[in-house]
Amino acid sequence: MQYPFRNFYEMLEHHAKRQPKRPALLVENRTLTYSRLKKKVDTLARFLELSDIKKGDRVAIFMQNSKEFVISIFAITKIGAVAVPVNTFLKSEEVAYILNDCGARMLMASAEQKEIVEPLWGNTPIERVVWEGEYEALDNKNIRFDEIFEILESHEHMEYPEIDDLAIIIYTSGTTGNPKGAMLSYRNILHNCKAIGELTDFTKRDRFIVYLPMFHAFTLTVTVIMPIYYGASYVIVRKIMPFSNIIKQILFKRVTMFVGVPDVYNALSRAKLPWYFMWFQKIRYFVSGAAPLSEATIKRFTSKFRRAKLLEGYGLSECSPVVSVNPPWKQKPLSVGPAIPGVEIKIVDENMLELPAGEIGEIIVKGDNVMQGYLNRPTATDETIVNGWLLTGDMGYLDEEGFLFIVDRKKDLIISRGINIYPREIEEVINGFDGVKASAVVGMPDEKSGEVPVAFIEPEEGESVDLKRLRVYLKEKLANFKIPREMRIIDELPKNATGKVLKRLLKERLREEMRG
Repeated sequence: MQYPFRNFYEMLEHHAKRQPKRPALLVENRTLTYSRLKKKVDTLARFLELSDIKKGDRVAIFMQNSKEFVISIFAITKIGAVAVPVNTFLKSEEVAYILNDCGARMLMASAEQKEIVEPLWGNTPIERVVWEGEYEALDNKNIRFDEIFEILESHEHMEYPEIDDLAIIIYTSGTTGNPKGAMLSYRNILHNCKAIGELTDFTKRDRFIVYLPMFHAFTLTVTVIMPIYYGASYVIVRKIMPFSNIIKQILFKRVTMFVGVPDVYNALSRAKLPWYFMWFQKIRYFVSGAAPLSEATIKRFTSKFRRAKLLEGYGLSECSPVVSVNPPWKQKPLSVGPAIPGVEIKIVDENMLELPAGEIGEIIVKGDNVMQGYLNRPTATDETIVNGWLLTGDMGYLDEEGFLFIVDRKKDLIISRGINIYPREIEEVINGFDGVKASAVVGMPDEKSGEVPVAFIEPEEGESVDLKRLRVYLKEKLANFKIPREMRIIDELPKNATGKVLKRLLKERLREEMRG
């Protein structure tokens, strides 16, 4: 695949020359044009150089959604340093682990996170913190973004990174053990930008809304970097709550592209939205990622929003992150679509032998989107990337037309008396029952069967779930061996920042009960 740019800065520079006055970022009541964005990026890049940050050095970003986050990504990578976005939901010890693992010398942080950041001095390689927001304890180790922009002039830097250089390290969510740093090159992420654009009709006139955390691979590629690739613009929303603010931003800022996760689409499909929003909103595409959409949510949502297309895709951090997406011209319910251009998908058995259409096996992926490897983990890299194919750990099948259907995570597979049970299949049925907001099915050790399924059920707000009626309902829909041995009501399922259920915590809860 050929790419028009070698790195992120070339994208910004290209559009700043051709459309300097076009809005790039819209934040609250302020607009940052392409020319102004480039100037701020050049200024921060100069500060990094003066701070002795060199090509290959790691600079971490522990920041809320903001224009400073965007400026940081482009400035860090402009000089060939490596950006490391860090999950803002983490605590000090968890952040320290990542900073030590990647060897970050500088940290860009939000003042709102100061109680987490300040304890990091002395037990991490961090030499300097650049603060976004109101931070008062300033010295030679602490400086605010606004100070940098006041005291420094923009500066051109001609030695730009090449397309196969390391650009970003994304740390996996750490659902099992410590998080691993997926090393992504410019080629990896630019491939996603180009391939997704080939499947859609994105143009510079489109306007995205960014309210999901920017540190996440899905948000970072699709709503922070990709709009700049096409010379488009995006609206930055600092916090998701109250959700009414997002609704207002969509209307007043004329948003055309909405990117979300299943929790958001589930809420939108059930919400009583004002008539004027439904009438005047200009959204052309709703894009869903990070976790599977339930069939019930898809049906409610598509019947409610008929003027726009809902595009469900599949990806993982190790693939920059998009692997497949339903194209606008052909969509299949419960499918995550065919591979995006330039990507191959195969379904294989335990011996890495390819399976025919319709048979369930592990999903493996090959293409320019596949990461360089895991930072500092050659063994894990060799186990994950085999002959150029990335083993996703997800189970699924391809139909005759090459559309991918996700069945479950390989590690979530339940084997009961030698029979494979796929939790997602059970969850789909449970989620269709009255009063159920979401569910998670996990395996519980059992002496006779090896494992048995247990369901944790989160009710809709203000609703109750009749477990006796639910069991009767399941018997009508599922084979007996798939029906959960136990069903438990839970106030809220444990989730990560993008709404993915952390089944590890549910499994730990069951193990602790068994030990007790």
